[in-house]
Amino acid sequence: MTHRRWLAAAAALVSLLAPSAAHAAGEDDRYALVHGCYDLVGAGAPVGPVRMQATRLGSYLLYTKDRRFVTAAGVAPLPSDAADFAVAGTNAKGFTLTARDGSKLARGSRLAFRAAQGCPEYPEVQDTSKGTPAKGLTPYSETRGYIDAHMHLMAYEYFGGKARCGRPWHAYGVPYALPDCNADPAAGAFNTVLETALGRGAPTDQVGWPTFNQWPAYDSLTHEASYWKWLERAWKSGLRTYVNLFVDNEQLCKVVAYRTNPCDDMESVRLQRKRIFELQDYIDAQYGGPGRGFFRIVTDPFEARRVANDGKLAVVLGIEVSRLFGCGLVNGVPQCDKAQIDRQLDEVHALGVRQMELVNKFDNAFGGVAGDSGSTGTVVNSGNRLETGRYWDMRSCDAEGPGVQDREQTTSGTPAQDQLFGAALTLGLPAGTAPIYPAAPHCNGYGLSPLGEHVVRRMLAKGMIVDPDHLGVQARKQLMTLVEAERYSGVVSSHTWSTPDAEQRILRLGGLVTPYAGSAVSFAAKWQELRAKKDPRWRTGFGYGADANGLGRQGPPRGASSGPPVTYPFKSFDGSVTFERQQSGTRTFDINKEGVAHYGLYADWFEDLRKIAGDGILADMATGSDSYLRTWERAVGIGQETCRDGRLRLTRAGMGQLRLGIPAEELLRSAGQPTTRKGRSWRWCVEDRGNAAERVRTAFTPGGSVALIGSTVARHRIAGVGPGSRTSAIRGARRLAPGVLVREAGGGRRYVYRSTAAGRVRWVAVATRTASRTPATLRSYAGIAGLR
Repeated sequence: MTHRRWLAAAAALVSLLAPSAAHAAGEDDRYALVHGCYDLVGAGAPVGPVRMQATRLGSYLLYTKDRRFVTAAGVAPLPSDAADFAVAGTNAKGFTLTARDGSKLARGSRLAFRAAQGCPEYPEVQDTSKGTPAKGLTPYSETRGYIDAHMHLMAYEYFGGKARCGRPWHAYGVPYALPDCNADPAAGAFNTVLETALGRGAPTDQVGWPTFNQWPAYDSLTHEASYWKWLERAWKSGLRTYVNLFVDNEQLCKVVAYRTNPCDDMESVRLQRKRIFELQDYIDAQYGGPGRGFFRIVTDPFEARRVANDGKLAVVLGIEVSRLFGCGLVNGVPQCDKAQIDRQLDEVHALGVRQMELVNKFDNAFGGVAGDSGSTGTVVNSGNRLETGRYWDMRSCDAEGPGVQDREQTTSGTPAQDQLFGAALTLGLPAGTAPIYPAAPHCNGYGLSPLGEHVVRRMLAKGMIVDPDHLGVQARKQLMTLVEAERYSGVVSSHTWSTPDAEQRILRLGGLVTPYAGSAVSFAAKWQELRAKKDPRWRTGFGYGADANGLGRQGPPRGASSGPPVTYPFKSFDGSVTFERQQSGTRTFDINKEGVAHYGLYADWFEDLRKIAGDGILADMATGSDSYLRTWERAVGIGQETCRDGRLRLTRAGMGQLRLGIPAEELLRSAGQPTTRKGRSWRWCVEDRGNAAERVRTAFTPGGSVALIGSTVARHRIAGVGPGSRTSAIRGARRLAPGVLVREAGGGRRYVYRSTAAGRVRWVAVATRTASRTPATLRSYAGIAGLR
């Protein structure tokens, strides 16, 4: 082992031991108090018992037996800064509790927590599942699980921060996260007006927790649908990768009379990014400390794979706004330049953003949009004029096949997918005359601009995921031509805002198409359609884009004609978790009756898909997360899956780019993506006539470094000896075990030959001393590699 590698291994060992050392020292004791029932012991301690309800990492409400809240002055009926205590100390030395208003419990005296009984449970959405989500076999193996490539978890902050009721979490728990919407009269009034404009009618019951009589609902776009416990249920059902797109629209924000946030898309991105890290910390607090929660924000595909294989949810950050980087368009003049783009792209990348759309609802300095259809399109087009000084430049075009066109423009019709935009804009746009367009099909005449090309090239240079959704047909074609010229796989159409021709091109590149979820029946049909378009060169799975939390209606309950109903209980696709009907407060949800009323019912929606389309659809979706990560790996420079040359030779270093002793990520960078990644073995196909079914195999140590490289390919040889050769041709080898010969290769490595009863070589390998120390260890590593 080289000195550098020894230092790296030592550093890794220290990092692995560090959490245990910290825990031994008691630094995690304050986090472990979460949800516990305790008496506080010490001078001035309040009378217990109290339930410790985490408000953030290391801070708690002390919930009393009579359902009140401890303060330094006594007890209070409601939580507040005076009842929200930061806990400091350890079990060994005792703890101090300081409230957010600066007051100190027991005048700052150190107190002890003693386990007690008799505490009431703090209000929370119920978990009606049983079981533990499955983990991957290793941190670097293939992941199994679903991908939602288009979600808006932080949308409660969009459109000025008051356009919707509820939020994914609140420091004081579910009663405050999912409240009575009329508790804030101004926001509640706007919520009612907006629901009416959307066609649902004015809600007669705005109460959330604990009754939820009228919301959440699959067709409600103004109420929170992704409370963290609901997201937890979807994660438990197999969701492993999740793209959260920060979303906003300046013009729609300005329509909202009552707001607390600025109407600036990029300021909203920064705020939502801050909030999502706060949510991560909050979930960690509920799970007992930093890093313990299921919700993990990631910034590269290697980290994402480790998270998913740890059985957690890898959260990728993205952006979907109309005025990206402030690059609006006014009367055809861009409101930014390349320097501004570069500066802000560097900023958001540093903030962790890894996936972006160039446009959303309005034309901007990067290109033209696909528009909206029906009555929604008429209104959003007026918003485009308000934003840019012009209506969409929709022209008659010759569709190059079914669906290869932008959204058809009419003066009347039904609302479109993103009808919230149209409904809200109708409340504040000045009266005007919509343009008269020529006959359909329509295509936006404004394509990808030079600035649009610039931002795409800069995204490619950073290894980011490019999402061409919402671009007009012409702009998207130009974008696809650009990425195809670069042979760039990192392209994802996340929610059915691309056209069939673009989907085919994306799949040919090794990208991913994840249709808008919506109706289970329509989604299953789209799965069949895209399955027929798959390129055999790529291991392409299937995913979905929920577009939930205000921008798209979710799946409605379906009729019995399309398949049998979901029956409860049911199991996750891998059988690890069992689900009963979801219960939130006093309401019980059944997907057969309510559809996807909130995000937790995606667990039920997956089962509904199975009822409609069989096990095959879930099998494809279970490879969706891995497909996204493979696409992302190629975007950051990992070579695509390439068969190994059948003429390579084994040396003491390895075989070509496959090297002994290096960790999995380094092997990936040097050798490119393997054909399979099963547990502690990666395998590559071989480009050699007559050996199409053979594989070059590697086996990793428990710590994740390459310990053995072997092959059954006849021309993969060691000093002229390979599979099929006579064992008598082997020189300088000794017998390690029956049928196993080894020869020293130098540098602590050994060549290994497996012989047959007929005196022929079955396979050859090169192994580290660790992997070949004894017959048992060699047998184990060869077995891991699939060499018998």
